[in-house]
Amino acid sequence: MSDTVLIFDTTLRDGEQSPGATMNQKEKVRLARQLESLGVDIIEAGFPAASEGDFEAVQAIAAAVTKPQVAGLCRALKNDIDRAYEAVKEAKYPRIHTFIATSEIHMKHKLGKTPDQVVEMAKAAVSHAVSLTKNVEFSAEDASRSDWDFLVRIFTEVIDCGATTINVPDTVGYIQPHEYSELIQYLKKNISNIDKATISVHCHNDLGLAVANSLAAIHAGARQAEVTLTGIGERAGNAALEELIMALDTRRDTYNLKNNIKINEIFPSCRLLSHIIGQPIPPYKAIVGGNAFAHESGIHQDGMLKNRQTYEIMTPESIGRKGTDLVIGKHSGRHALKSKVEELGFKWLTEENLNTVFEAVKELADRKAKIYDEDVEALILEKVYRGEKADKKFELGYIAVHSGNTPMPPNAAVVMKVDGVEKKHTNFGAGPVDAAFKVIAEMTGRTPTLLQYAVNAITGGTDAQGEVTVRVEENGRTAVGRGSHDDIIVASANAYINALNSLVNKEEER
Repeated sequence: MSDTVLIFDTTLRDGEQSPGATMNQKEKVRLARQLESLGVDIIEAGFPAASEGDFEAVQAIAAAVTKPQVAGLCRALKNDIDRAYEAVKEAKYPRIHTFIATSEIHMKHKLGKTPDQVVEMAKAAVSHAVSLTKNVEFSAEDASRSDWDFLVRIFTEVIDCGATTINVPDTVGYIQPHEYSELIQYLKKNISNIDKATISVHCHNDLGLAVANSLAAIHAGARQAEVTLTGIGERAGNAALEELIMALDTRRDTYNLKNNIKINEIFPSCRLLSHIIGQPIPPYKAIVGGNAFAHESGIHQDGMLKNRQTYEIMTPESIGRKGTDLVIGKHSGRHALKSKVEELGFKWLTEENLNTVFEAVKELADRKAKIYDEDVEALILEKVYRGEKADKKFELGYIAVHSGNTPMPPNAAVVMKVDGVEKKHTNFGAGPVDAAFKVIAEMTGRTPTLLQYAVNAITGGTDAQGEVTVRVEENGRTAVGRGSHDDIIVASANAYINALNSLVNKEEER
């Protein structure tokens, strides 16, 4: 048995399905490149048959990375498999990942198929996939609630058809660690041709056991783990990559297994995901949360001062966390900024991108006493990624608001470009943000419903940049917008305009 655990990252497929985590193609490619830097073995890039946008994103990721395998998910249907292969075929290492449900409840109520019919569908799907590429993974959806002997039967058949990886997913987060361990051992013992395939596990967190179950399965002999950054995913999420990897690393005495993850890229990867989807990392999140390495108790502080290992089983530096004080400001040079940007994980920025960020740092330094790593990350996201002209039908020029506990209601005055034409308008609202959004909606001719408005301080201090996330809906389509600025009203306007641009892009794609 191999002593290396393969890491199959599904942030871009299963993770992106979680509410509020939708990414556009450019954002997916950026994250895929970071996953490559992180060292994941397989990137599940999407579900190509789901939509034209998903197909094009998978295709773009296949072309953007060279080290990891790139997988496309597909149902056990010929058309789905063909679509998946078409999307990943230009990857250096393409993989087709096909699945069908195997639990009684799924076969009866969802598929309307008998077990014999499901086996035949699985065999036909894998045989067709193998005719396109020899790298084929088969998943038995809802395996944790399936009959164990039926799993032995279907896995034996698909391995005979050429499947090189068999996935045993805990699709609804139901199984317990000791049960999962016993299931993996049972499959290893009873699948006669198991030596021809790698056992994979894909765990959901409905009962908070996704990582524990994944580790139990690995300890029992599974050698591929399907995970996501920070555990994002359907419902309560998936097994978190950073938790699984640091458990394997910190407890090497227990597992004695290797993997190819560069642990110093863990925190930059999770931070990038947080910026892209506009969802802050919870402070109590294991490994990467803001409080993960914070110590307030006097007893703990005393122990830490004497020996860090008294209360820390890993160091923040090991996962890529750095001190936040940054000697970059109005007097810093481009070389210093370039070094810091690369240290933060943004290695693919062009010289033009760096110049844009450099000017933004200088401008921010005139208004802010201290600049932190998080400030630089936010400027990169705001000025480079969200500022790309190709995505922008609407552009904010200037905004001024008036508000307070005076008889005059809050109002906003906005100057912006709509299709390249400068417009000016003003209006009143219930508050400064409401007034700003009303003005922008009127100027753009849109009538979206605001579903969510969230503000997060990027760093500490009263002069911190604010990061705003908005979610809007119009004509049955939803879009998420994000913006950051040290003026929260400007950040709000940028986020709202970003969401409107996303709506326009979705309409054009459709």
